[in-house]
Amino acid sequence: MEDYKFLFKVVLVGNAGVGKTCLVRRFTQGLFPPGQGATIGVDFMIKTVEIDNEKIKLQIWDTAGQERFRSITQSYYRSAHALILVYDISCQPTFDCLPDWLREIEEYASSKVLRVLVGNKIDREDREIPTHVGEDFALRHSMYYLETSAKEAENVERLFMEIAAELMEQARSKELPRYDTSSPTINGRTTGYFIKIQLECLYSNYFQSPRNAFTLASSDILDKAVSHLASLIGKAQCLGYMHNHIRVIS
Repeated sequence: MEDYKFLFKVVLVGNAGVGKTCLVRRFTQGLFPPGQGATIGVDFMIKTVEIDNEKIKLQIWDTAGQERFRSITQSYYRSAHALILVYDISCQPTFDCLPDWLREIEEYASSKVLRVLVGNKIDREDREIPTHVGEDFALRHSMYYLETSAKEAENVERLFMEIAAELMEQARSKELPRYDTSSPTINGRTTGYFIKIQLECLYSNYFQSPRNAFTLASSDILDKAVSHLASLIGKAQCLGYMHNHIRVIS
């Protein structure tokens, strides 16, 4: 059994395409995945770090930015210890949407959640949002601020390590809210509920037709769906769930 002193849930939110998944993969796996596709609903990874000789387990949840997944991803806010709101410094619309994301955070997350604003993709030369604009926004909304590049690994480790250090200090001073963070669950619910959510996301992303019937466009699409779910719950269990829950109409 893995030994750790603290377990913290960190959730990334923001528009699709801002690099949330790349930030998570860079920190947890040390790689930058080229051509990374959009996240299906929600995904999560685990990373154990050490601060002041104490082991800290970070449960990092990567949420989809697309509107059709919004009702699903909102359920992950409530038990978050930290929320990372990400925008793309080379894409003005992703910055313009920040107030909408903040309204969601204020509605669904704890008032004590640690909030961090991140301007990603600073490796890009076509910057549209100056650093001081991001800093001013963060200051007005009582958020920490950092700019990163998942591609070049700039400030990525610093981002998560500083969050871990701040949460550890809050936990030591008894200021951190207590949640059930058993992995993988949502608001204390079982792993089965997590799988159900993933299946709903797969339906929306791969199978749902305009007539609200589940259809199979090609074997390649099914392979993608199975591979994604198998990476979360194991191949055998995945095949069982797909067989029981997906109705293919020829």
